[in-house]
Amino acid sequence: MSTPAVLITGALTGIGRATAVAFAKEGARIVVAGRRDAEGKALEAELRGLGAEASFIKADVRHDDEVRDLIDQTVTRFGRIDAAVNAAGTEGQPGLVTDQTAESFAATFDTNVLGTLLSMKHELRAMQAQTHGSIVNISSTYGHEGARGASVYAASKHAVEGLTKSAALEAAGSGVRINAVAPGPTETEVTTLLVRREMMHLG
Repeated sequence: MSTPAVLITGALTGIGRATAVAFAKEGARIVVAGRRDAEGKALEAELRGLGAEASFIKADVRHDDEVRDLIDQTVTRFGRIDAAVNAAGTEGQPGLVTDQTAESFAATFDTNVLGTLLSMKHELRAMQAQTHGSIVNISSTYGHEGARGASVYAASKHAVEGLTKSAALEAAGSGVRINAVAPGPTETEVTTLLVRREMMHLG
């Protein structure tokens, strides 16, 4: 098989960005997606500087039409998508359950859960047509345990793992593998905020 074609959502920061750099160093062809043009173009240039064929496509995973266009543009560019890493996520509004609102819930679940669902929906559309592919959803240790001050974030990652398991069963036999990766503590903006909030409660 020729050089793998990889799509990464939430690629501008944290785990998504580190994943993009790692694939670039391996020589993959990469599309990185995110919501901010300036950071996206800077990452595109950095990945090209590492010798990778890389493109930034602006997309908000909360919107079905934007995700559809992202997948279609990636397939048009590379002819296929061999692997997709769904890393778009937000910590939302940390705080106790009694502090949460419908708005804080929606803000977290729209990105972490709806964004993962829409990404898989369109990635599967492309991968099942080509009868191969691998989808990796970024979860968290909070995807299978609770955490004080992070109830909505933890709930969203539990949902990501449920989505992943269900989609994997649906895709079984089609040549497409779907898995979740649940990293431990990782130095990102999300975990920094959650740790600070936890320390404030302990203090």
